[in-house]
Order: sequence, then C-alpha cells, then structure tokens
Amino acid sequence: MAATEVRLASRPDGVPTLDNFEVAGVDVPKPGEGQILVRNTWMSVDPYMRGRMDAGKSYVAPFEVGKAMDGGAIGEVVESNADGFAVGDVVLHGLGWRTHAVLDPARVRRIDPEAAPVQAHLSVLGMPGLTAYAGLFDVAHMREGDTVFVSGAAGAVGSLVGQLAKLRGAGRVVGSAGSAEKVRWLREELGFDAAFNYKDGPVREQLREAAPDGVDVYFDNVGGEHLEAAISALNVHGRIAVCGMISQYNATEPTPAPRNLAQIIGKRFTMRGFLVGDHEHLRPQFVDEVAPLVKDGRIVYSETVVDGIESAPQAFLDLLSGGNTGKMLVRL
Repeated sequence: MAATEVRLASRPDGVPTLDNFEVAGVDVPKPGEGQILVRNTWMSVDPYMRGRMDAGKSYVAPFEVGKAMDGGAIGEVVESNADGFAVGDVVLHGLGWRTHAVLDPARVRRIDPEAAPVQAHLSVLGMPGLTAYAGLFDVAHMREGDTVFVSGAAGAVGSLVGQLAKLRGAGRVVGSAGSAEKVRWLREELGFDAAFNYKDGPVREQLREAAPDGVDVYFDNVGGEHLEAAISALNVHGRIAVCGMISQYNATEPTPAPRNLAQIIGKRFTMRGFLVGDHEHLRPQFVDEVAPLVKDGRIVYSETVVDGIESAPQAFLDLLSGGNTGKMLVRL
C-alpha cells in the first residue's frame, strides 16, 4: 500500500508558488512499539504556515526543505501498538500534509465523532476557535458594550471573533473582508452590525463610517493598513489583540511600523500579540461554552473544502489570497 506526503521543495521569495511544493509517493510507515498508525481523513492549512516556509528564527521551527510539512490533521487509527487506542479510533494530531502518520499517544487527542462533524475540531472547536476565544476574552478583555472591530472577519478565526463578541454583549461588531459576498455573509448570516469590503476604498474611511463612535477592541488578523486604521479609530484605553498580519507575510523587505503608533500615548491603548498555545488552559472552558452554541446553531461556521492531498498546496495558496470563507480544509 502506498502513501503520499507533501514536502517543501524550496523556500519562497515573496509569494509562494506551486513550485515550492513537492507531492511524493512513499511507503506506508510502520508503527513501533507503543505507537499508532493513523490514516488521515482531514488536514488543515493555516496562515501561520507561510512563516514556516522561511528559514528565519520564529516561535515555531521552520519546515525543512526536502521533508514533509506538518500541521493539524484528523485521522482514523488503522494499526495500534499502544495501550488505550484501538483500530477505528478518531484522533486529532499535528502530522498533516500526508496521508498516513505514525504517532506516539502523547501527541494525539481522541475525539468523539458523534459530538460534532470531526472536521469541526480543526475549525470552530479546534485551534481557530480557541484562538478567537482566547484573543477576544483573555488578551483583549472584551467587555459588555464594547465596539469590536475584526479584520479578516470572514476567515476561520475572524468569523468566530465577531459571533463570540455579539454573544458576550458587545455593543457593536464591525468586520472587514475581501469581497461583497463575504460582507453579505458577515452581515446577514453571522450577525455583524456592520461590515465592509476593504478593496472598496481606504480602510480608515470605511471604518469611520462603520464605527462612528470609535473602537474599543481591535482583533488584528491583517496588519498594515488595517492596523493603522484601527489605531486611528481606537478609543481611549482601547485594546488591540494581534493574532496575525497576513498582509505582510509575503513581504520581501521589512515593512514599516504603523505610522500613527504615537497615538498609543494619548489614547493609552494596549497592543498585545499572542499565540494560542499560551492559552491552552482555556480549552476546557472554551469547549464547555462554545460546543453547545455550535450544536444549537447559535454559532455559525463555514468551511471551504478541497479534495485530495495533491490539492493541498493550491488550497494553501488560495488561503493566502483570500480564496476561503471560514476554515480552509483538505479532505483526504
């Protein structure tokens, strides 16, 4: 039986291309003593993976050229040499970008396929969901009545930030997205009070119209022009949670800091970057609160699904260019 994996063929210079990936056939690996063999059924592609394609030092090790990439995945145990795991168990783990993975039990988490669609554990009930929850409540300390602005609001994280803010009593929730259809989705299906297409004009002007009384919390997924606009709109003692800056990931030269950063003095706002891994202690609380909201439909989530591991590189490139609504997933 053959397996397939996706390798980093070369490091990109600016925007990645398909030439930076290699899809390779390999033998199905054999689990050792105390290990399990998992056949992956779903894998995730995420913006943070762009940074791992570069060689520079970061908070997570870069992908190695010529070797299989990795990331969130869900699969079914097909062979077990480990106590507590049986053939047929469904597990969440970190060895995506391949059809088969050998894992130690400490590196997997068993999930209940009856509680929710299994792929939800890569999106609304997984890393993106916890990221939204932790960033909004533990980092930005959103309070009832706040005006919340989220950039990249139609993505896996941003779409949940807006809904969680509304459910916790935000006074006004504003989102930006990259198409008229995404804006419609935010307003009509997710309950955002206002949303705009950042391609329609200067973000600062559109944000001023959408949030005329200013912004108390900005959840940043984009950086660049969005961050400058948010700083201009921020009220005194506002809070910025920086989750990502996707507008700068492909830059080949250093990007300038926000040109209006001096406003931090007069407005006394706080700006804090965060990594979801630092907030793992919130997972039980997050699941207890959010899972019922998903089950009864009070939280809406969307998936953009691409089929076949051979399609994973293109799915990742499409993610970076905004080709997804909600979570981008690859079904294997």
